[in-house]
This record gives sequence, C-alpha cells and structure tokens, in this order.
Amino acid sequence: RCCPWSRCCGIGDFRPRTVWLGHPEKREQRYPRNVINNQKYNFFTFLPGVLFNQFKYFFNLYFLLLACSQFVEELRLGALYTYWVPLGLVLFITIMREAVDEIRCYLRDKEVNSQIYSKLSMRGNVKVKSSGIQVGDLIIVEKVYLLSFTGSCFLRTDQLDGETDWKLRLPVACTQRLPTATVTIWDICTFSCTQNPTRRVLTFSVNMLCPPSQEDGDPPVNESLSIENTLWASTVIASGTVVGVVIYTGKELRSVMNTSNPRHKVGLFDLEVNCLTKILFGALVVVSLVMVALQHFAGRWYLQIFRFLLLFSHIVPISLRVNLDMGKMVFSWMIKKDSKIPGTVVRASTIPEQLGRISYLLTDKTGTLTQNEMVFRRLHLGTVAYGMDSMDEVQSHVFSAYTQVKTLCSCNCLQPTHDLPASRAPAATKVRKTISSRVHEAVKAIALVHNVTPVYEANGVTDQAEAEQHYEDTCRVYQASSPDEVSLVQWTESVGLTLVGRDQSSMQLRTPTGQILNFTILQIFPFTYESKRMGIIVRDESTGEITFYMKGADVVMAGIVQYNDWLEEECGNMAREGLRVLVVSKKSLTEEQYQDFEARYVQAKLSVHDRSLKVATVIESLEMEMELLCLTGVEDQLQTDVRPTLEILRNAGIKVWMLTGDKLETATCTAKNAHLITRNQDIHIFRPVTTRGEAHLELNAFRRKHDCALVISGDSLEVCLKYYEYEFMELACQCPAVVCCRCTPTQKAQIVRLLQERTGKLTCAVGDGGNDVSMIQEADCGVGVEGKEGKQASLAADFSVTQFKHLGRLLMVHGRNSYKRSAALSQFVIHRSLCISTMQAVFSSVFYFASVPLYQGFLIIGYSTVYTMFPVFSLVLDKDVKSEVAMLYPELYKDLLKGRPLSFKTFLIWVLISIYQGSIIMYGAMLLFESEFVHIVAISFTSLILTELLMVALTIQTWHWLMIVGELLSLACYVASLVFLHEFIDVYFITTVSFLWKVTVITLVSCLPLYILKYLRRRFSPPNYSKLTS
Repeated sequence: RCCPWSRCCGIGDFRPRTVWLGHPEKREQRYPRNVINNQKYNFFTFLPGVLFNQFKYFFNLYFLLLACSQFVEELRLGALYTYWVPLGLVLFITIMREAVDEIRCYLRDKEVNSQIYSKLSMRGNVKVKSSGIQVGDLIIVEKVYLLSFTGSCFLRTDQLDGETDWKLRLPVACTQRLPTATVTIWDICTFSCTQNPTRRVLTFSVNMLCPPSQEDGDPPVNESLSIENTLWASTVIASGTVVGVVIYTGKELRSVMNTSNPRHKVGLFDLEVNCLTKILFGALVVVSLVMVALQHFAGRWYLQIFRFLLLFSHIVPISLRVNLDMGKMVFSWMIKKDSKIPGTVVRASTIPEQLGRISYLLTDKTGTLTQNEMVFRRLHLGTVAYGMDSMDEVQSHVFSAYTQVKTLCSCNCLQPTHDLPASRAPAATKVRKTISSRVHEAVKAIALVHNVTPVYEANGVTDQAEAEQHYEDTCRVYQASSPDEVSLVQWTESVGLTLVGRDQSSMQLRTPTGQILNFTILQIFPFTYESKRMGIIVRDESTGEITFYMKGADVVMAGIVQYNDWLEEECGNMAREGLRVLVVSKKSLTEEQYQDFEARYVQAKLSVHDRSLKVATVIESLEMEMELLCLTGVEDQLQTDVRPTLEILRNAGIKVWMLTGDKLETATCTAKNAHLITRNQDIHIFRPVTTRGEAHLELNAFRRKHDCALVISGDSLEVCLKYYEYEFMELACQCPAVVCCRCTPTQKAQIVRLLQERTGKLTCAVGDGGNDVSMIQEADCGVGVEGKEGKQASLAADFSVTQFKHLGRLLMVHGRNSYKRSAALSQFVIHRSLCISTMQAVFSSVFYFASVPLYQGFLIIGYSTVYTMFPVFSLVLDKDVKSEVAMLYPELYKDLLKGRPLSFKTFLIWVLISIYQGSIIMYGAMLLFESEFVHIVAISFTSLILTELLMVALTIQTWHWLMIVGELLSLACYVASLVFLHEFIDVYFITTVSFLWKVTVITLVSCLPLYILKYLRRRFSPPNYSKLTS
C-alpha cells in the first residue's frame, strides 16, 4: 500500500487494481496522491538531512569535533565562543540557503499541483485541483490528457518519449453506444486493470466490463483495451474535448516512473577543496607531532599533541566554507540579474562554479534545439527549383492551371474546335505551359499523398457543424501522425490547393477558383520505418482517372522512379542544407490494371502464411517505372541562434551529444541543420544490431573511421552497452559529435552516468520536456529550457533558461567567472589561515615549544571576519576579461577544463607564500620589538592585517568600486577597534613613530618581492587573457 511516508519507505508495491468508474470512494486499495514533488527534504527530514550532508564531509566534521573538545578543561585554549561562533555561523548560512531553495521548490510544486481541472460527477461538472484528482475520477480534458470516451483523437507524446509524431487514439467501443455521456455513463460497472504500474509507455492492458444494451438486451460485454485507448499524463491532444477515467496518479504515472528522485549534487570544486583540507589537516598533525617531538615527548605528551592540534587548528580554515557558500549565492544572484539572459533562474545555488568546467553537453532535440515547427522550404522539379522567395510563381502556375481548365471548358461549350487557330501560341508559351503543368501536377500530388485530416472547430462566431459544412478556413486545423505532413498540406493551401475534407474513403480539395475536387481513396499504403515510403491510390470523380501517388526517402525512391540524372545530386544538396527531403512520384492506372492489382492485393491479405511478405510483393509490382514529379524540402525550424551557440561550445572544447526520442532521419537532419555535424564531417550511421556478434562487427567497422560523427539508435545502443560497454564508450568519446535517436528517458540518464564514470569529466544535460528530467537530474549540471509543453524539465533542473542560446553566456561568462573567482577566493582564505598558523608555529618554537596561543579572544575572531572579510570576499567581483571578450574568444574556457585555477601546483605556491610572509612578519616583529611582549602582538598583528590587504590588491585583476570600499572599510575598522583592544595591544605604543616604521618595513619585506615577481611574470610570461585585454 502507499502511505504518507512513501518517500522514506521507497516506491512501494505496485499491484493490479479494480477501478470503479466515477466512484473513487469504492477503491479497494490506497493509491498515491496526484502531486508533483521535486523537493529533496520534507518538514521532518530537512534539519537532519542538511546536517548530515554537512557533517558527512571531513571539513565540517573536523570543526565540530574541534568545538566539542573545548568542553574538556585540559584542552581548552580560550573562550568557547572563539570556536562555536564560527561553526554556528557556517551552519546557519548553510541551513538558510537550503531552506530558501526548498521553499522555492515547494512553491513551484504547489503552483503545478494547484492547476484546476473539470471533473464529471453526478452533480455535473465540478472544478478540482490537480492534487485532488483520484483514481476512478472522470476528468473532462480540453487539449490536455487522459482516457477518451468521445471519439478518436490525435495525441502527441514528445514530453514523455521524445517522439513528435501525432498518434491516433481510439475511444472505448461500448461507450460510443451510450445515448449521452452524462446520463448513462454511470451505469458502467468497473475497470479491471490487469497490469501493474510500469515505466513502459508503449504497453497497457485493461479489461472493461460494459453494461448490456437496453434496446437489444445483449449480455454485458467484457472489452479488452490497449495502448490505443489511453492518453498518458504529460501528453497533449490535438483538439476537442475528451472525457477520461483516471487509472494512475502521482508516482505511478509513466512520466514520474521514468524520472529518478532528485539527488543532492556536490560540485567537483567542493570535492577538490575537501581534498585540500585533508592535506592541510595532515600538515596540522605533522606540525603538532614535530612540536611534541622537539620537547622529547616529555610529561603528558599526548595531551600536548591535542593542545597543539587545537593551537594550529587555523591551518584548516573554518571561514573557507562560509566564504565559498556566500560566494555561490553572489554568483547565483549575478546569473539571475544578467539582462542579457533574461528569465534565467538558479534553482540549485550550490553548484554555479560547475558551469565553468563542462566537458560534455548532452541536449534534447525537440523544443530544445528546434521549435518543433515544420516549414516548407524548397520545391525542386529537376530543371527548376522554387524557394521561399519564389512561391508566388508556384501560386500563379497553380492558379493559371485551373483557370485555363475552366476557360477551355467554357470555350468548348460555346465555340467549335475548328475555330481555334492551330498555331495560336508561340513556342515560348508552350514551354511556359509545360512548366505550369509540371508545377500543377507536383502540387496536386503533394495535396493528395498523405494521412492528414482537416478538423473544424467553433471559433466563437461559427459553430462546428456550420464550419464543416462550408469549409471555413478560420475554423480548420490539420491533424496527422507527423508534423512534416501537416507542413506539406499547409504549403499546398498557401499556393492555392486546399485540403478541405477527408474521411476513410474520400478526400476533397478546393482549387483557387473555389471549385471542389472530389477524390475517392481506393487504397492507402502507410509509412513504415522499414519501407520508408507511403502511397495512395485515388480516383478523380470528375474524370474517372485512377492515379497511384507515392512519396518517400530518396534511398528507396531512387530505385522506383524512372531513370534521371539529377535526383541523387539534388537530394544531397538539399540534405546538406539540413532539409528533410521527400521524393514524390506518380503512376497512372487503367481500370483493368487497378482491378487486377486489387484482386491480387486482397488475395495476399487473406494469406495465412507469409502474409506481410506477399502483401509487400504485390505492392512492389506497382512500384516500377513511376514518373518522378518533384522533391520537397521541409525544415524543422531551429531555436534562435542555435548554430552560433553550438559553434561557441565547440570552440570552447565542449563535446555536444544529441539524445532524442525522435526518428533517425529526423535527428540526422536536425544535427546537420544545426551544424552539430559540420558539412565536411563524415557520418557513421550505426546499423541496427540485435546480437553480440552483429554489435562486434559494427564496432570494428566504426573503429576504422577517424574524426567521424556517430548516429546510433536506442535499440542498437542498448545491445552495445550490454556486451561492449567499455569499447563503445571509448570510441564514442573520441567522436566530435554523437547523435542518439529513439532514446528512452532511462537510456538518456544511463548515457550521462556512463560518461561520468568512464571519462571523469563534468557533464551538462539540457532539455525542455518531462522525458528529459532523468537526464537533467543525473548530470553534474542540469539546465531546463522553458518550452511550450510545460515546465517539468525547468522545475527539476539546477538552472532554468528561456532559450538555448542563453547557454553560451551561462557557461562562457558566468560559469567561467564563478569557477575562477571561487578558486581565487578559496586559495586566498587558505593563505590567510596559513599565515597566522605559520606565525603561531614560529612563536611556539622560539618560546621553547610552548602550547600558548599568540593571539587570543577577539583578535583571532576579528582577523577572519571584521578585519579581512570584506576585501577577501570582494574577490567574487574580480574578472580577468570582459564578458564580451569571453564570448568572442570561447577558447579561454578551454583552459579551465584542465582545472588549473585550483590545482596542487597553485595550492603549493600559496602555501609557500604563506610560510614566507608568516615567517617574515613573526621574525621581524621579534627582532624589532623593544622590551614588552604586547609590542610583539601589536607589530605582528598590524603587519599581518596590512599584508592581507595588500595581497588582496595584488590578486585583483579588475578593480570594482566595492573592492576599494572593502579595503578602506576593513582598515578603518581595525584602526577604530585599536581603542578597545587595550587588553591585547599597547595603545600608547601604536601612536609612536617607532611602531609605524617597524610595521612599514616588515610589511614591505613581506609583500614587495611578490609584487616584483608578479610584474616580471606579466612581462615575460603573460597569461592568455592578458594578451586579449592589452
């Protein structure tokens, strides 16, 4: 059973169920609530979960143990607040940040769960929230989802499986015999669901018990339902109103079961910082042991070890976590406020620096790269081609063809044939008429060979019946199983030949003159993935002519049409432009030929053995020497600036993979059109494989190709990953681009996971639909595009953008800046802590290795907060190049993929700088102080503060006015606080000239050599970005 604790207990047991139609209160078991939940925690698990995620890392656990040790009297080195206040501040900021993210996520989920639907009840239509929908409810859907009672409809499932084709869904047969839906629909007894909830979207099994007919007295009918009778959640119906009964809700929905639970993502940068803190802790232990060893392990040496561990605890800086978390919040705010990427939302503020190190970008196709809007671009007749700028010529040819027919008919009625001159038109007119007739034949063929159905809807002025009777253009919409076919029919309408009516046996076209042409549909041969073509045989009612029209892919049509010398070349040219090419042909049949074909066709369909083969053979007997009419080129319109964005990503060293649920041909065309696959790049289309041997042979064939883009289907991918996972991933990762078509949501997530495991590189997944959620949540960075079909991907993503083109600036500018700033900030905080720890070590070694703190009380807390916090944190505003330069030269991003801003090399350099400066300050203070110990504290601490402020100025590459304010504010705070620090510092001594010159000398010796080294490096070995800025 499902329970309120299902998120804690697991997904629960899925069992078959009996659904009482319209009576959810009669259910025999409890079902999950129909709610979306993208939160990582609930009310009870929030605090334990956040604390666990914080203390499971060595960094925070170390400081917790450190603070707890101060309750032991023998280990206490100072006031408790010196340890508990910084730790409490870290936890408070972390909890508040997580709380804000969770509240935002809760409000987004609440908005979705509060959508209003119409429920059919005994009292009529009732408004109900999405979260209030239960199994057994009857929902009235208008262009949305669920199970149909009121006639067939077309359905699009691109948000579920990525397929953009419209799919036909049929009503339950017995419900169509009911007089009215609201009167007798309650007489239906039960649904007996024989299938457990499953993630497979292509299977469904239900037995429906229908009542006996009152007129005929027939017995009850037990009707078997299948996938053709269902509309899943997250799918879209084309038009009209549908009444459906709810079978699954909440986490039992197909879309939800294909989505993984949100996980707590930890950035690679955080893991690297955690590794560095472990090294620092190792250094802390070594220094403590050395100090005790130099005491010859005298007395209670084990207590001395713990005291030294506490004394040098600043080697591992607790303020590092605070600074990095606050920096992440600033980076997130900058992304949100960037006017050049409006509408961008940061939903996971813990990983903005991940955007600066992406090696693999995995993107969906439909709605992400493309708008899913097909546009007719090209009509090619062999000797002449018509593009978008010359469609008016096609329109005039079509108009003249039908007006000439009408005129000739009139002339034949009014005037004898011998009155017409024999040579009335010159030769040029004959040529023009020839082209006109060819255009007319091509347009007529395109208007007939399809499976498009025009549907008429009421528009507020005209009702549905009147619109259908008069073929009202404003009320007509086209429905088909493919958007390509709709675009072709819409184009024929734009040039004058309009599809106005269609049923199972006939079709009506309207000419530019308003005449209605009636055609009888004799046979239809639908498109299949094996045949790659479709055909139709029609009879023109006005002339009685029977014509066989066919269209299909060039690879199969080349052997069907009559010989020509231009088909292959022009198909290649159009394909290189990213157009989907169809070859259209026709063949005229006599009545005897058709009757002979029909007899053989019917006989083949009645065969018991090898029926499909015999049917195909009969159809192929017609598919010979067909007349080639034209080529059509249709383009799936790309999102704005997709091509330059992909070019930027490619130049930045990011490999782009396209994972889509769409067909192989469609995916390949889009990849070419978007320049994901460049024009001079070879393409290896992975042949369909089903066995281990076939996969082995195909992989060997692929291995022999170099610098080649890969196109593979989901079925072949599954076989390769099952038997040759390592070999396939090794070869695929070497490809400049990879296209995976017919991918399920689970396969998309699996590919992301394999890339992470095999390469160790960071991945970014981009999508806009519910079928992309698993991929987005599995990737190191998930980016959701707010598409037309909902916000499932946007709500589940770490970052949400409104257009794909914003991805370029998100990575090149914000990702790069966030990573470089985080690296500089973390290393500077480590430097700040190592400086004071080095001074403590020098002090202890000089005074006979005593475990006595150099600075106590507010000095030690103020050093990391009030006195240096503002200048150090202002590094989050630093940038090496302007955003325009970063976009213009994406090669700058490539340098970050090696992780150079934060590496063991840069870490060692900062450690050496810290040891040098800490030693100079401490030894200088002890050499120059006169008699009292407090003078050492005053000189060393003042020099330390000034050194840190100067080091910040040395690190900054581009000054911001807030940086200057931070420097001056920190210095002013320190000077003002000297009045209140008389317990630690001699106030009278700091006003003397002796104090000032000693501090100046020590500060110059500690900082001046570093300024000289920076100048020499800039002079003789400048970094790449400095060449651009100069």
